[in-house]
Amino acid sequence: MTTFWIFIALVVVIGLIMIWVPHFRQTKLLQAEESGVRRQTNLELYAERLAILEKELHNEHLDQVEFDALKKELEINLLQDMQQKGDDSLDVEMKPKSALWPVFMTFCLLAISGYLYQQLGAYDELANPPQASNPHQGMDAGQIMSQQVQMMEAKVQAQPDDSQAWFSLGHAYISANQYDKAISAFDKVMELVGTQAELLGPKATALYYKANQQMSPAIQAIIDQSLALDPQDPSTLLLVGMDAFFTANYKKAIDAWQMILDSDRDDVDRTALMNAIQSANMRLGEDSSAMPNDANHKSVIANNEKTVAIEISISPDLADKVADTDTVFIFARSTQGPKVPLAATKISASSLPMTITLDDSTSMGGDVTLSSAQEVEVIAVLSKNGSVKPQSGDLKGMVKAVKVGGNAVLILDTLVQ
Repeated sequence: MTTFWIFIALVVVIGLIMIWVPHFRQTKLLQAEESGVRRQTNLELYAERLAILEKELHNEHLDQVEFDALKKELEINLLQDMQQKGDDSLDVEMKPKSALWPVFMTFCLLAISGYLYQQLGAYDELANPPQASNPHQGMDAGQIMSQQVQMMEAKVQAQPDDSQAWFSLGHAYISANQYDKAISAFDKVMELVGTQAELLGPKATALYYKANQQMSPAIQAIIDQSLALDPQDPSTLLLVGMDAFFTANYKKAIDAWQMILDSDRDDVDRTALMNAIQSANMRLGEDSSAMPNDANHKSVIANNEKTVAIEISISPDLADKVADTDTVFIFARSTQGPKVPLAATKISASSLPMTITLDDSTSMGGDVTLSSAQEVEVIAVLSKNGSVKPQSGDLKGMVKAVKVGGNAVLILDTLVQ
């Protein structure tokens, strides 16, 4: 880029030289020409006057003494005229053109060059260097997921016997919260390849989310069937651990997730599992039989200044939009730096209004904790379908900033469209 602009500057300088050098040369030439004309005129006048004197001498109108005196006077006048800067005998004085003309030419050069470059050149590309093409530019996460689902649906329509395509489509349906379609997709895979634990686990997961993350006998039966086929199936154990964690059975959650780590499988996110186990161990260390917001938990965190107490309620205008089966997810993230959840919990909508407390025991695992922040924003989502991501019909509320160690009031006052 620097080389390019240096080249442009050189071209402009050359153009300016072509305008201004002739101007200065013309001025000097005109001055020299004026000097030569004046000299020639003076010589011609001297010759004419001398010829007149010689004629008068020849006609004896002047004697030799008078002739010599007049000739000497004529020579003195010629010498004086040669030394003068100007010559009043000239009727017209030759003047060079003013600097106004090259100034105008300079302005035209710069203006026309800039205009033509902006219209015909690569000004936009230099001002805004092209970025790598992104097929999802301008799309939100929901639109991207919808596009991916459509592409997968087109693939299974073109290849209805491709079990791997149906399997991927089933997982995409879960991510898109289309649980009935996900269940049908996994059933289709089992029609093609038979009943396997790696298929029963995702099907049970889809049923679990469809039931608003509530375990039922039907779901438990599928889990038991899957573990009977493969006691270390990761998708099934993930579901077991997640449900146990949400029901405060942290020991069961740790055992399930640890079993996945012990299987040495390379198709699982081991870092996420270890963070989840760490989070469960933190809560288990307080009291594995206590819910995060019960009296025992509050007594532990009362002496900890690194907590945030949030009083959560529902706006009276939206009270008719809430059902007792709805779930409220609450999470806090730092107002400075990456927007990573530092602490999170969930409660039933039927318990509102209530005050919950977030601290390091409700962290998401890993090195990022609530106590490491000075100020956080708190977001609450009342979910109709058990998803943390707000969907149409859900309610949202937010506290933009609260000091860690303080408290705030959060009202669910926004209806997600």
